[in-house]
Amino acid sequence: VIRMAGLYLVGAWLLTQVSSTVLPTFDVPSWALRGLIITLALGFIPALVFSWVFELTPQGLKRDEDVTPGQSIAPQTARRMDRMIIAVLAIALSYFGFDKFVLNPRREAALVATTAKSHPALAPNESSSPPNARSIAVLPFENLSSDKENAYFADGIQDEILTRLSKVAALKVISRTSTQKYKSAPDNLREVGKQLGVANLLEGSVQKIANAVHVNVQLIRVATDEHLWAESYNRKLDDVFGVEGEVATAIADQLNAKLTGSEKEILTTKSTANPQAYDDYLRGLTQARHFSEPSLEAAASFGKAVREDPQFALGWATLSRMDALNYFKLLDRSPARREAAREALAEAVRLQPELLETQMARAYFQYWVLLDYRGARDMLEQLRAKWPGNSEIVKVLGWISARLGDWQKSADYLDQAIELDPRDLFLRVTAAANRLNNRDPSAALRIADDALPIEPENGPLLALKAQIFQSLGRLDQAQTIVERLNPDDPNQLSTIAYQAKLRRKPASALHYFQSTANESATQPAQIANLLTLADLLDSAGDQPKARAIDAQVRAAAEAALKEQPNNQWLLLCRANALAGLGDRAAALEGFDRCIALEAEDALDKGLMEENKAHALARFGQKDEAIALLQHLLSISYSLPVTPALLRLDPDWDNLRDDPRFQKLCQEPAK
Repeated sequence: VIRMAGLYLVGAWLLTQVSSTVLPTFDVPSWALRGLIITLALGFIPALVFSWVFELTPQGLKRDEDVTPGQSIAPQTARRMDRMIIAVLAIALSYFGFDKFVLNPRREAALVATTAKSHPALAPNESSSPPNARSIAVLPFENLSSDKENAYFADGIQDEILTRLSKVAALKVISRTSTQKYKSAPDNLREVGKQLGVANLLEGSVQKIANAVHVNVQLIRVATDEHLWAESYNRKLDDVFGVEGEVATAIADQLNAKLTGSEKEILTTKSTANPQAYDDYLRGLTQARHFSEPSLEAAASFGKAVREDPQFALGWATLSRMDALNYFKLLDRSPARREAAREALAEAVRLQPELLETQMARAYFQYWVLLDYRGARDMLEQLRAKWPGNSEIVKVLGWISARLGDWQKSADYLDQAIELDPRDLFLRVTAAANRLNNRDPSAALRIADDALPIEPENGPLLALKAQIFQSLGRLDQAQTIVERLNPDDPNQLSTIAYQAKLRRKPASALHYFQSTANESATQPAQIANLLTLADLLDSAGDQPKARAIDAQVRAAAEAALKEQPNNQWLLLCRANALAGLGDRAAALEGFDRCIALEAEDALDKGLMEENKAHALARFGQKDEAIALLQHLLSISYSLPVTPALLRLDPDWDNLRDDPRFQKLCQEPAK
């Protein structure tokens, strides 16, 4: 019985180990292995009972009590069982060694390979989400028209198809910003699919000749290069409006995405029947290639579209969005632009209040014009439930949450947006900046490094990485990046200038500003450029030239403020210029006004307060400056001051002999 128990246990263990390796290879369900283990466990006691009751004889199995001593071959059976136990143990030990030294390293290697593909930190060129059968990316449509200026028409058709697909809840649709850098028909489809994290790609071409339009589309499965579906559409220009809906409906059918009644209606609804209005609308979409980039040209095109067709609700909604964006991004902060955004929104709401784009425009007006961040976030969260495939909504929720000071929710939203828009570098920059603003430079650096292989010389990403190193006081590492920046870009130039200031080598950046003093500055970015020049001149000890530039900044800002009296960035430029000119009272009053305008904005309020702290230090008001710095070091905001920056920035030299300031320069205990 004891030998039987040993043989059973060793044999059961060996059978279980082999089965756990072999069964998954043949895709046998996991319940089969569990069933085998349970069966073996339940069979142990019956096997012992059986070996106790019965004995093996030359005549076969007999009850133990029926076997006479002369018939018993128990000693021989025992020796055989001993040999069987030894053999099974040898096999078990051999298998154990094979599994440990051969199979297990292979499994670990496979696991590492899988992780490298799915984890962005290891494979930054690829999406971190595994593709599912209903995921799709719409690649740029090829313009086959002889007139290359018709490229906007092909781009617009592609954008409209993508937008309609994103309204189908059962589909995962990659945003346009991730697909627009690919060719219309790339050779390496599998690589493109892997980078975008999708199972399907849609290719297409558009040819516009006079009043005729030819649209050709084909749906391709990435894994096999199989063409799942293809169709050609030949339409007159005044009958092309339904093509996007037909294509989107066919794709949903091919990918087995069940459409709700409302989704069917959304896909097939024609937004306008006016060919010129439609043409102007598509042109505007192309002029506004990224939804966060302001464009007066795009606003003009959308304006033409609604004048051609005053019943074009989608056109009104898009016009309101663009006017609101131009207002928010300071391209035109005039009361007239604000009113134009309001009127366009009112018209869209009157015509089609349930249109998803109309609801989006309402949220943007709340965000970009009224600066009601909480109200805008509530609207967008409701809209997301109706339009889950829209990555733009998730991005904006991330940005608004940062302005509300909800940093973790902001990070979560931005990470989710990256899943739907894995190649949008602007999104990656804002996701990294979000971590830096929340005083997590290591996470910011990781996100930046994950994104750089997508475009190694991307200026905004490199500038942000340099800013991360600057915030840590690692100027040598920052310098190797600064040397790769483009001084013709205002944002990158400011990073170059700040690096020169921190290194106390202003001359290394001054030559980039040779023509700046002679240029006419009318926009906030141009005026801010002049301020940077004055700052560098101060650092170089050329106070007369610096004061002349400050006077120029003050005049330019005051001229622009006549049309845009509440432009906080113009007010900030003016306050800094007044501080440089020594007008203490007017400068501090200007900073306080900027802080009041940004009172509900966690992202920018701290930045305004830091500018005031610089001025207080300049004026020698140590108590007020140090108290404000203590506050700033305790909060999160846009590009926050750090102990390392306090140690390096010459603006704080007036405070260096104060023990309170010296304490602020110490790194906090971790």
